Amino acid sequence: MANDGFDFSPGAQIPLQGSGGQAVATNALASAAYRDSDVTEILKANSEWHKSEVKPGESKLFKSDYFKPNLGEAFSRAVQERMLGGGRGALIQSFGTDPQTVVEHCLSANGLRKARDKKLTLVTLVLGVLFLPGLLFWVLAFRLRDFLNKSKDRFFQALGGVLLVALGAAAAFFLVAMPLTGPLALYLRASAIAPVIGWLIAKRIAETSVRDLRARWEGLLSGAGVIAKIPEAAPKSPNETAREALRQSLEKLAAEQQSNAVFYAGPKGILGMGTRWGGWHLAEELTPADPAKEIHQFRSWDVVRAIHDQLKLLERGPLNTGGFPTPSVKHWIVSPIGENADSVSRPAGEDVATFQVKPHEIQRICNHQQFGSGDRHYLGVQFTLWDGQLVITMLITVTVLHETLRIEVTGHALGPVHGLFLSKPEAPTKTVKKAVRFWETRKVALPLIKASEVVRLALRAPLTWYPPLLDYLGGKIVLPEPFGLRHAWAAKPWGHRFMADDAMRAATPVLRVVHSAAKRVLTEHGVDTERFDNRSMILSGMVQDPAPRKADVYDA
Repeated sequence: MANDGFDFSPGAQIPLQGSGGQAVATNALASAAYRDSDVTEILKANSEWHKSEVKPGESKLFKSDYFKPNLGEAFSRAVQERMLGGGRGALIQSFGTDPQTVVEHCLSANGLRKARDKKLTLVTLVLGVLFLPGLLFWVLAFRLRDFLNKSKDRFFQALGGVLLVALGAAAAFFLVAMPLTGPLALYLRASAIAPVIGWLIAKRIAETSVRDLRARWEGLLSGAGVIAKIPEAAPKSPNETAREALRQSLEKLAAEQQSNAVFYAGPKGILGMGTRWGGWHLAEELTPADPAKEIHQFRSWDVVRAIHDQLKLLERGPLNTGGFPTPSVKHWIVSPIGENADSVSRPAGEDVATFQVKPHEIQRICNHQQFGSGDRHYLGVQFTLWDGQLVITMLITVTVLHETLRIEVTGHALGPVHGLFLSKPEAPTKTVKKAVRFWETRKVALPLIKASEVVRLALRAPLTWYPPLLDYLGGKIVLPEPFGLRHAWAAKPWGHRFMADDAMRAATPVLRVVHSAAKRVLTEHGVDTERFDNRSMILSGMVQDPAPRKADVYDA
């Protein structure tokens, strides 16, 4: 394939944080890599069409919440494997975001956790595994307490804490009144104390790690310019094949993001651009302006090229009122796929280079593939607004069948990143009644990290060298397919008043520019434009009140 085995870059590059105009959406998605909330939180961000899953661990013998990953651990691993894995499938472009930055933060978060896990592994091995009887005793004690805490009965919840204290007292009594003597007695006494010391050290390591990860989570959402640190992506010598492979994978990801091929999934709309919420059609007969003369021959590409040039001028206006930002005007090759397709395949062959369909092939598709099977050509004008939170795409296609010229303009809108990714870290607290004024309440700060979380991290640490084993024991996130970072967790824009207004306001000027450019080409080629003028005026009236709807459902 033209897209495989090719180095897309001149060399190791310095990652840029948050591309201009899309930093909010990018940083929101990147912040998930540093989160320590429950992994099932990701299910709240599921949309109507794209649903993530949390797959539980498959192990029956070692089934325990202590091996279950948190949201940041599962998200970082899932995204890294899906977007950089050696056998990964095609990705959907993430319009409005920089997917490479998100993946780099996933790599950075994984690197921070690996550094922490190395320390925890050393603690676990020296103060845990070497004193296995005591380790098993304390793990079972914590498991018993956690089991009782899950009960809705307050008595059993209190009983869990009491039993833990009682077991601690029993361990202390065992140390003093142990009937055994000699090396065995010393070992058993050490087995009771060493895991406790290890837990205290592990707690310090875990707290430091949590503070660091939370600071990065907070910094990304506050715009503090958190930089992803991934030294393993910059090879220092030709022999560092792993680093070179990672660097090329990142560059391949960036190249695929710039692909001009997209996929239409029926009611789901164009993947990555959102569902089609409206469409306007101009279709009239081609008749000569002078009955005594024939129409000068032209092709669809001639009309498309004129529209392309005119759309480039959208940011210019007669009044100095701000108006449109600089739009992205691009030719797209659209491939149809099934509504429930679980994968996509990008175009390949001699007409494709680095995921880009070449210009001569674009022109051929525009002129000849207008009816029947095959890919189609669309001219798109795209606006990335609200720092990447809103992506408006207006697509134009021109077809000529027999003596009829048809120009279609459709609107697609991709809404903001789900609110889950915009939530900042909060210090753990609980509400309690005041001692004297018992009718009033106050908030009490809780430890940043729970004792059970320290145990979980310490038990997982020795296994992090082989992530598939942790997936088997604790579970993982299964990403929705076909996967793209942006559209997988996008909310609808219609719930935000100003975003909805922006999407609908873009339709009218784009439609008028398209009609104006098309009529100019028709006039130059001797076509009678009277009917086109009348139809254009009708559409101009209809577009005054465009309303968001599910245009691809065809429920009219």
